[in-house]
Amino acid sequence: MTQTGPTPRVAIALTGGIASGKTTVANLLAARGAYLVDSDLIAREVVEPGTDGLAAVVERFGDQVVAADGSLDRAALGRIVFGDPTARVELEAITHPRIRRRSAELVAAAPERSVVIQVIPLLVETGQAARFDEVIVVDASEDEQVARLCARDGVDESAARARLAAQATRAQRLAVATRVVDNTDGAEDLGAQVDRLWDALTGRVAGSVTT
Repeated sequence: MTQTGPTPRVAIALTGGIASGKTTVANLLAARGAYLVDSDLIAREVVEPGTDGLAAVVERFGDQVVAADGSLDRAALGRIVFGDPTARVELEAITHPRIRRRSAELVAAAPERSVVIQVIPLLVETGQAARFDEVIVVDASEDEQVARLCARDGVDESAARARLAAQATRAQRLAVATRVVDNTDGAEDLGAQVDRLWDALTGRVAGSVTT
């Protein structure tokens, strides 16, 4: 009798607004054994010195976005794109296809039967939610996001709210969620929530694999 191989792994995404705590949750999942594919890290990789991604960014935005050591000057680029929606779209047209290609390579390289979680901050904004079987949303109130962002990045409240306004709304993220981690102040212990989430995800992945 012919034996079939494992079925495709469950597609899992983790997202959340800026300063919601998604990196903290992702790290807690990684500590429990998750294989993370982090779009933020990949976004840096695809524009490292010597890449065609950096060359394309410089061609579009000029030498002003190149630091003295030849790397991308993210602060300079941010000043351009945060205040110009057209420039932001043009930047995304350069980076997003490269990020997706590299993400796909890393997912394909993951060990069989592993719980692969793609960390995608702009999941909703880029219309990718429907690609996933599970969408985990790390949720916090907008006021808490603003307070954390001000403390973390040293920006004022108006600048913090402008950054939030450039992203999907809290309601839009929750609308695509299959699971929610509540990271508001005073919420149930985050570790306990992640433990339950991990149990659910490992069960889902194990149940999807047949031999």
